[in-house]
Amino acid sequence: MTYPLYLIAGHLLLPLIFLRLLIKSRSNPPYRRRWSERLGFYQDRPTVPPIWIHTVSVGEFNAAKPLIAALKEAYPNCPILVTTTTPTGSAAVTHYSSELYHVYLPYDLPFLVRRFLRHWQPRAGIIFETEIWPALFRNTAAANIPLIMANARLSAKSAQGYQRIKPLIADALRLPNAIAAATNEDASRLRALGADPQRLSVMGNIKFDYHLADSIRESAAHLRDDILGRARPVWVAASTHAGEEAQVLQTHAVIRKQLPDALLVLVPRHPERFNEVARLCTDRFATIRRSAGGDCTMDTAVYLADSMGELPLFYAAADAVFVGGSLVPTGGHNLIEPAAAGKAPLFGLHMDNFIEIAERLLAAEGAIQIKNGQELAEKIIQLLSNPADTARLGANAMALVEQHRGAVQGLTSLLAKHLEQP
Repeated sequence: MTYPLYLIAGHLLLPLIFLRLLIKSRSNPPYRRRWSERLGFYQDRPTVPPIWIHTVSVGEFNAAKPLIAALKEAYPNCPILVTTTTPTGSAAVTHYSSELYHVYLPYDLPFLVRRFLRHWQPRAGIIFETEIWPALFRNTAAANIPLIMANARLSAKSAQGYQRIKPLIADALRLPNAIAAATNEDASRLRALGADPQRLSVMGNIKFDYHLADSIRESAAHLRDDILGRARPVWVAASTHAGEEAQVLQTHAVIRKQLPDALLVLVPRHPERFNEVARLCTDRFATIRRSAGGDCTMDTAVYLADSMGELPLFYAAADAVFVGGSLVPTGGHNLIEPAAAGKAPLFGLHMDNFIEIAERLLAAEGAIQIKNGQELAEKIIQLLSNPADTARLGANAMALVEQHRGAVQGLTSLLAKHLEQP
């Protein structure tokens, strides 16, 4: 596909995109709000041009947190604007800090992108992960705004898909001032798609720079002592998807035959599914929803974490952790957060989006890969029954995270080359 065809398709599809938002809002009302921002209309803006960071949703924003903290320290007088495209990402930003400016990024049409850039006039833009938007990249370059792709990742599957529209993608990848790839493999795939080798470097995965705050550890101790129960074994199934919760609940039934007082903390990935998952839980087990308050009794078998932004808290409070999106073909989720909390994550076979991190953790004996729900039950029982082995695996996981930190420093230095000190 060429750029003119891309623009024609974008204009034709715009009404259908808003129709899709309307349909999605039936189960998730925030999708019907703030449509003006998706068209490039905004109310507020800082008096000083901000540094702009784009993160699609929760995962990308969580990865960006260490960089945001570093930029606030390096440029204390410079506002930071964070854009997202999903309501869950938006909620994560607003929950994190009231000091950040936050809006939705407009759709990738030139007149919408120019409206966004005119309003915010960013000093520089940082695009997290691999968000390749041809109109956004072209118009940012035309406005002489430095643009950096940070923590750029590209799976083999995504690279194969981009090959179908390689001329369009190649033109876009030549425009950023710098591309900081997470791994050598990512850099190789980006180069094959047309990225300028002179602007491409490998900086490591910024997710390794995640630190679990002392305040979260303190809150986790309170959660465990006063709500979940210190004396009972607790495991977390995190970021689960449709088709996965049923397997997890069946796993929990098997676990409770061996460990009758075991408690499952279930954390669905998407808030619009909270009620659906609650019905699945209450059909089989005595369940408490976090949103309803209350403490677990020994009769409680499932604690449904129907809240936003608390996943690190549940990781820190648990004895064992399973990371979802991996028993179903979703591609998995971030394994570094539980590893940084000293928990060796378990995950299924579908880890396409996190292959590099998964392989490193497995090689360091800091993670366990399982094939199905039955094997998940066996491994969780082993972990909950053998605290010394569980602690050893968790220490291995945490050590690996410590060894691979440093991408934030590299990104901050890279950005400094394209900014004048405020």
